[in-house]
Amino acid sequence: MKTYLTLLGIGLISMAHAAKKPNIIFLLSDDQSTYSVGCYGNKDVKTPQMDKLGAEGMIFDRHYDTTAICMASRANIFTGMYEYKTGTNFTHGDMKPETWAKSYPVLLREAGYYTAFAGKFGIVVQGKGLCESDFDMWGGGAGQTHYDTARNKAMKKYAEEFPHSTLSYGAFGRDAIREAVKQNKPLCLSISFKAPHMPATPDPRFDKVYAGKTFTKPANYGRKSAEDRAPQSKTGRQYERFESWDYDKDYDGVMRKYHQQIYAIDVALGMIREEVEAQGIADNTVIIYTSDNGFICGSHGYGSKVLPMEEASRVPLMIYDPRIKTSGQKLRTQRLTGNIDFAPTILELAGLPVPENMDGKSLIPTLNDPAKGGHEQLTLMNTYGADPTKAMSTVDGRYKYTFWWYGDDKMAPTEELYDLEKDPLELVNLAKNPEHAPALALMRKKYDQSHAHLKKEAVDYNGYQRYVSIFDREIPLDQKETKKAKATKERKREKKKNR
Repeated sequence: MKTYLTLLGIGLISMAHAAKKPNIIFLLSDDQSTYSVGCYGNKDVKTPQMDKLGAEGMIFDRHYDTTAICMASRANIFTGMYEYKTGTNFTHGDMKPETWAKSYPVLLREAGYYTAFAGKFGIVVQGKGLCESDFDMWGGGAGQTHYDTARNKAMKKYAEEFPHSTLSYGAFGRDAIREAVKQNKPLCLSISFKAPHMPATPDPRFDKVYAGKTFTKPANYGRKSAEDRAPQSKTGRQYERFESWDYDKDYDGVMRKYHQQIYAIDVALGMIREEVEAQGIADNTVIIYTSDNGFICGSHGYGSKVLPMEEASRVPLMIYDPRIKTSGQKLRTQRLTGNIDFAPTILELAGLPVPENMDGKSLIPTLNDPAKGGHEQLTLMNTYGADPTKAMSTVDGRYKYTFWWYGDDKMAPTEELYDLEKDPLELVNLAKNPEHAPALALMRKKYDQSHAHLKKEAVDYNGYQRYVSIFDREIPLDQKETKKAKATKERKREKKKNR
């Protein structure tokens, strides 16, 4: 009888625990590559908290940002949709309020969560601006925000103790945790660090961490590794930044600053986890850590992000959910996942239905079993910058196919095909190799499926209908609405109107 009562008591406790909504902490760095984290194989860096989070949770080795630039990526994250459905990116336009209304912060607050946001908000919502009123606790800012904490209006109170913004966000996180516990509400904390975004501005308190350090260059470092890259990708600022940002002349100096900024994020992560433990909520708190896009850092002789290459579009992702059986087993997954998956994951964690408009999939099946879940294919796209660098890609479990639509008197539209299993550094473009014609045909078909979704779902504002045409493989270049063709069309229209 005593044993029965004991088991009954344990069962009741378990049921109560299961019924309790989990706290959710979503941490987002800015421009962080996979090779900046120890648990992704870099022995030159110090990221003890990130490594610990990965060991206790799950490390995702095939996680992509479906648009590798901050504004669009953040819109993807908030809404669980591809860029062409959010209608949001630099030079395109802001998010519509009806789109924001289905974002995870709004839906969780409506469901009773204590919602807190700090850092680079990254988007603007028409008629609402930064949406400060949609959060219970606010430490966000417009634009790129600042490394100088005192210049971030909502974060000024932390400036004396933490003059550099990175640790100020750790302090904000501690306060948000305390306040949610005080109010006896489940917490949804979202922090978007500015680091390690340019201009490189490390916190001087960590100057000794990498002082005098030399770093192993990636095996695809330098311009020699760019021989097989599409000529279109060499026309943008990503190519010239290999030199203008000194990757060619001072690789170690540049990387010391880069990794020092990430080290500070690691410390902030530790601050947040310590407070979770101190408040007694660690066993019911899910922590998600990732980046809005990667960073090329000299691979192939490029710098910056935006392009569909691995270093720019594939990013770190570690998730720790202490409530599931796989936690603590040091597991990794090769399942294909994307930043469009965060919103549906967070909603499912909170026990809320996932809106039908979302393109992403919950990551919970993968967390329960690293061999399950994820996508069969994902769409990667760039709509930022000059026309030559705009492109769309499809990636599946093995291959990545990119269609570079642009052509002029110096270059023709071209294709890239990389076997990511045999060639993870993307050194050999297989698109023109007859031996790989079957793989090319398969990936063209998958690309066309991605394009069909774009054609069906792209919003009819902020210029996104244009991409239906230019990313179509079947439409000849001279029939696509290039900027030159559009200007010619407008001149003819004006001429006709003035007759």
